[in-house]
Amino acid sequence: MTPAEKVARLRLARSEGIGPVALARLLGRFGSAEAAIEALPRLARAGGAKTAPSLAPTAKAEDEIAQIQKLGGRLLVLGEDDYPPLLAELPDPPSALAVLGEPKVLAARAVALVGARNASINGQRMAAVLAGDLARAGLCVVSGLARGIDAAAHGAALEAGGLTVAAVAGGIDKPYPSENAALQRRIAEAGAVLAEAPLGTEPQSKHFPRRNRLIAGLSLGVVVVEAAPKSGSLITARLALEQGRELFAVPGSPLDPRARGANDLIRQGAHLTESAEDVLANLPDSPRREGLARLPLFARGPAPLRAEEDFAPPPGPDETDSARPQVIELLGPSPVPIDELLRRANISAAALAEVLLELDLAGRLERLPGNRVALIG
Repeated sequence: MTPAEKVARLRLARSEGIGPVALARLLGRFGSAEAAIEALPRLARAGGAKTAPSLAPTAKAEDEIAQIQKLGGRLLVLGEDDYPPLLAELPDPPSALAVLGEPKVLAARAVALVGARNASINGQRMAAVLAGDLARAGLCVVSGLARGIDAAAHGAALEAGGLTVAAVAGGIDKPYPSENAALQRRIAEAGAVLAEAPLGTEPQSKHFPRRNRLIAGLSLGVVVVEAAPKSGSLITARLALEQGRELFAVPGSPLDPRARGANDLIRQGAHLTESAEDVLANLPDSPRREGLARLPLFARGPAPLRAEEDFAPPPGPDETDSARPQVIELLGPSPVPIDELLRRANISAAALAEVLLELDLAGRLERLPGNRVALIG
């Protein structure tokens, strides 16, 4: 990838109104960010916008790349050789990732360990035992650098001499919590720290679901050690299932509210986990191998529309013009699955993806979990 193309992809990634799904489709449709930038005005007008999304300046993108390099890190953009392969398979792959450490670690076979920040002593001990044993078995341990279970998992993987990856919610220059700044440096030296947010971003509650998507997406399976019923760890578990990852949960005392989330996952079909052997025995070679997906509760829906499939070959102008009013008529403020739109509209997947991209770039489309979309305004 040329330096100019990398800068162009970062410009798209840092532009308002161009999310990960739209950027992935633009790259699939046009083959390069530079070509996509030229097509933006036409696509946005076709979707009903008067102007194209405002692009981040070239100088700002170049400065971000330089600042990450000054920190000893590297910026990875979607489509680059060292971009994490499992993240690239997501329907909404991160457009750009700042990485401290060795990017090749992000391609290692990995298991995520997540759980409560206010974890019990036994919960932290269990996370440490699992992480250490999994690291010694040759797996990379992924977590989110939070207090409690996350920190215990990272620390144990490092002590075992294994690989560990921390996905953080803010910028890689903003360790959070601050008490884990030294741990972040150790992880960067022995593994990798990555962030989807730009440098300087202070972590806020709205950033953590996106961080959780990275944790699940980098891993073949996710282990929940302790989690309250409405915790971020259960968001990670849900994302793991949506992404086709295997789900594991450590049972806990019914008297401890921190165990309710994990116990409920076990009741629903997650693998009961008491040791690393329980993980190793049920870990797939890749997300494409059916594991929990065979169970009715965890059955995966139709595969999401993928840019590389939908735009080979791209739809012609007449096909898109014919499809556009059908799609807009079927859409409304209530979310609908994309595969249902495809059935009802009786058009090609390529034409549907093109119309949704136009609406997205025009700011008229909302994308929601579960491969669903809704019309804005």
